[in-house]
Amino acid sequence: MTKKKLKERAATIAAILEELYPETPIPLDHKDHYTLLVAVLLSAQCTDLRVNEVTPHLFAKADTPQEMVKLSVEEIREIIKPCGLSPTKSKAIHQLSHILFEQHNGQVPEDWAALEALPGVGHKTASVVMSQGFGHPAFPVDTHIHRLAARWGLSDGKSVEKTERDLKALFPKEIWNKLHLQIIFYGRQFCPARGHNPAECQICSLVAK
Repeated sequence: MTKKKLKERAATIAAILEELYPETPIPLDHKDHYTLLVAVLLSAQCTDLRVNEVTPHLFAKADTPQEMVKLSVEEIREIIKPCGLSPTKSKAIHQLSHILFEQHNGQVPEDWAALEALPGVGHKTASVVMSQGFGHPAFPVDTHIHRLAARWGLSDGKSVEKTERDLKALFPKEIWNKLHLQIIFYGRQFCPARGHNPAECQICSLVAK
């Protein structure tokens, strides 16, 4: 497919998603940059619904780095167990809270390198915080977006990094922050990984033509 045709397909998909999801509320409950960061970290290999069930219990005990470091790793782990990977996540939350308290005055840094240097914070987590928290253009690619970009012929799906580069090249920067949520919403509602009928899917039936 030519670059022009691919751009046209991307524009059509973006128009469909904008019509279906004109509003894109952030699916993870939070009240500030720190609680968003922790919620995104917890969401790795876990549903947003489950995270939103767990975080009120965690944040009732500690919703700032200063409070979180007062908890032991074991206390954090007990609370976040339903999210999975609790041994790793509890250590990361405790360690990053300590770093934020010691090195960043208890604030989440509005800086790519500083965010990605935090324990348990990879590029995808940093992208979510920078886009949804600070409003900087970013295109966080999770498993849903990686899968759908390949299914819709927008990327070859060879790696998450490649998918991110391909999507950034296809869509205008000013819609990245909204679009990544629209793709996630659409995937959950109409384009699941299993039990999917492409003929009944507005976007899959479009790209099959």
